[in-house]
Amino acid sequence: MTVSCKPIVSLAALVVLSFTSASEASAATGHSLFHSRQLWATIDVCTPKDQPNTLGIRGSMPSDGFATDTMYMRFRLQYQNTATKQWIDDPAHGADSGFLTVGPASAARQNGLSFQLTPVPGKPAFTLRGVVSFQWRKGVHVVHSASRPTTAGHQSLAGADPAGFSAATCVIG
Repeated sequence: MTVSCKPIVSLAALVVLSFTSASEASAATGHSLFHSRQLWATIDVCTPKDQPNTLGIRGSMPSDGFATDTMYMRFRLQYQNTATKQWIDDPAHGADSGFLTVGPASAARQNGLSFQLTPVPGKPAFTLRGVVSFQWRKGVHVVHSASRPTTAGHQSLAGADPAGFSAATCVIG
């Protein structure tokens, strides 16, 4: 695949969600983090008319119940090899944000990042997906981590274009 990619910060970088009950907050500790409905990744921008060749990834992560912990997300793009149908990271073109702080772990949070892609004229279109890695840290120590590929059917609280858009993959080119 030949593409150049430049990450751009989404217009709404951070949204804090509130819990509906104290029992939901306490249920978010330990292994239940990994089964939470608030742990997901989606493509919320896929080359709309007002943002051509832009792919936006959004992630959501639950609180771990410890307000002193800090939550982080890492956004990566992967392309699908047309011959093997395998998903392949493409860090050579800047398709990896590294870990970004999204805030204290006192409440569930969403964050997003958009990538500006430059398709090569004459080359076939390619299919992309996102992968979001999540970390909950106590100081410099990672206390929980998870990773999710993008899937459809999620509600981005900010940044989706068009509003309500949620997809597992995006075709560019």
